[in-house]
Amino acid sequence: MLYKISSPVETERLLLRPMEESDAVALHAYQALPEIARYQYWEPRSLADIRLKLLEWMPMRRLDGEGTLAFAVETRAERKLIGDVSLRLTSVEARQGTFGFTLHPAHQGRGYATEACRALLKIGFDGLRLHRIFACCDARNTASSRVMERLGMRREAHFREHALFKGGWDEEFHYAILEDEWRQQSVES
Repeated sequence: MLYKISSPVETERLLLRPMEESDAVALHAYQALPEIARYQYWEPRSLADIRLKLLEWMPMRRLDGEGTLAFAVETRAERKLIGDVSLRLTSVEARQGTFGFTLHPAHQGRGYATEACRALLKIGFDGLRLHRIFACCDARNTASSRVMERLGMRREAHFREHALFKGGWDEEFHYAILEDEWRQQSVES
């Protein structure tokens, strides 16, 4: 199962493209914010942290088996980086994948996350031929829950106090969508 990001993925308002070294300052502008890191597995990142992470993210433009595709999210009109998304192939045999997304707060609430994640679902189901794509979020992160619900994903689980996370008990929602469900909703829209 080979997939390579050879050109930006275009949506109505966005470009999803591979990460570049020059993205460091724009990524730092939101990944350094405590309100962004609140629901992430990482703490606010310094510019030096971002530069190191970019060394990991920049090669994530090709899959030849299990692994991750990482994208910078830009507005098409301004060519401004406003977030990042990733799609991870978790099992070749079971044709399973997961995605994640983070947007700068100044660009939240405009449907950009839904639009970017819809493009990830298309890559997953059309490009990678996945059977099932799932995602999870902190149960307090209602904005992320709404994105997954707008994508037609079904909440499959609510894990209550299942792990210690940043000094407290974590609760997570897990969502998923099957390929045939995604194809059916694509026909209906």
